[in-house]
Amino acid sequence: MTEDLALQVRKQVETSEGSGEFRPVIAEERWKPSETAVIICDMWNEHWCKGATRRVAEMAPRMNQFVGAAREKGALIVHAPSGTVDYYKDHPARKRAQNAPKAADLPEGIAGGCGWINEKEEKAGLPVDASDGGCDCEPQCKHPPYPWTQQIDALDIRDEDAIADSGVEAWNLFAQRGVKNVILVGVHTNMCVVGRPFGLRNMARFGKNVVLVRDLTDTMYNPRKAPFVSHFTGTDLVVEHIERYICPTIASTAVLGRTPFRFPNDARPRVVFVISEDEYRAAETLPRLARDLELKYGLACEALHGNPKDGNDVPGMEALADADLAVLFLRRRAFPADQLRRIRDYLNRGKPLVALRTTSHGFDVGGRAPEGREEWRSFDSEALGGHYGGHYGGSLVAQVSLAPGAADHPILKGFPAGGIKSGGSLYRSNPLTPTAQALLMGTVKGHPSEPVLWTNAYKTSRVVYTSLGHPNDFENEAFRALLIRALFWAMDRPAPEAPEGAGDANP
Repeated sequence: MTEDLALQVRKQVETSEGSGEFRPVIAEERWKPSETAVIICDMWNEHWCKGATRRVAEMAPRMNQFVGAAREKGALIVHAPSGTVDYYKDHPARKRAQNAPKAADLPEGIAGGCGWINEKEEKAGLPVDASDGGCDCEPQCKHPPYPWTQQIDALDIRDEDAIADSGVEAWNLFAQRGVKNVILVGVHTNMCVVGRPFGLRNMARFGKNVVLVRDLTDTMYNPRKAPFVSHFTGTDLVVEHIERYICPTIASTAVLGRTPFRFPNDARPRVVFVISEDEYRAAETLPRLARDLELKYGLACEALHGNPKDGNDVPGMEALADADLAVLFLRRRAFPADQLRRIRDYLNRGKPLVALRTTSHGFDVGGRAPEGREEWRSFDSEALGGHYGGHYGGSLVAQVSLAPGAADHPILKGFPAGGIKSGGSLYRSNPLTPTAQALLMGTVKGHPSEPVLWTNAYKTSRVVYTSLGHPNDFENEAFRALLIRALFWAMDRPAPEAPEGAGDANP
């Protein structure tokens, strides 16, 4: 019996109706390979843009591995190099598509492309400006001509596959084979991938379970156009748009079981936020910070959220495998053993960590972990370098100021000389371990000062912890700037100034 495809599908869900803010939600789905097709969109042998041609060639070997694995499991592979199918007129895969009988449920409109899936998507608009064609070469390539003649040779076409660039042919094939699920790979995300007759919008609006493989695609986007971010951030923004308005996405790891594909020129540091708590609205505050990091500072950010039905489960933790920084905001969670192991493994590799507020007791459920779940009760003293002992009353406003001897630390550059006030209750964290260095102290009336931000060395990992992180703290520009400097310090990178104009467009 053929094993089902086990997929972690990710979509973006609006935090509340009309808020305009979204959070990713990952769900587990199982698809029968015999009911699944993979469409390869426009992976031509050459493109009018040299940069696009190069990236197709870089991505094709990994895509071929993905397609081969899906084929071996029993999925139908549909090669769709638009405008070039006559090149394959005598190929058995081409004849298979042509000879599929007309489907009884052939949708009206499947023969044409689709500009927008609905009014909501059209109102939002695509997040990148590709009005110049999207070529990011300097000087820009001339458009047209159209040099493509076939699909790139790095993608194997087997006799049992199909070749079709027609929505009608694809639908007929799917009806003949009982295909309910469609996986789409290829280029370009903001153009053909969404809009072709066989593209994401048509598959979604006519009822297929369709997903995009988000690491096996590319976007036509020139960083010299709005929102003035890197080419690869532009692709991430389009993927996010797709997850909001069109369909979910998966990573190639769903089939290949390795870290996601990454273009060789994508040098952005990768930051993974792991968020699961119920008191401090971290699911809102940290994604806003992540957006600034992407648009203004050139980082690649991914936010992993606790399962809405079970905060002790955070799907997608495999993203830590190639993360350059992990940021944790957790409160009293007992994770499945493999998820906690991924965090331990990440730190044991010497990778940096930034932790906020309740993360000091993030893995401590008082010894009452459910079966199959694990705690790390010594995480605070062992990894963070603190000793959480409760907090003072929430009505006591904490004054936050420099710790003695810490003024020259790079994290504190630009920190207000008069300090800041914190909106959250002051944590009791003394004494720090010998490996920790206090940078900021908090004081409330009638009580001794407590460290509220410090660095620590966990084995060979750089660690920054702050007991700050109340929603009111994030409204303080000085705190946000402090946190950004802490992230860069943890990665052992100088904190750059946000480039003028970066992120001015609202994606």
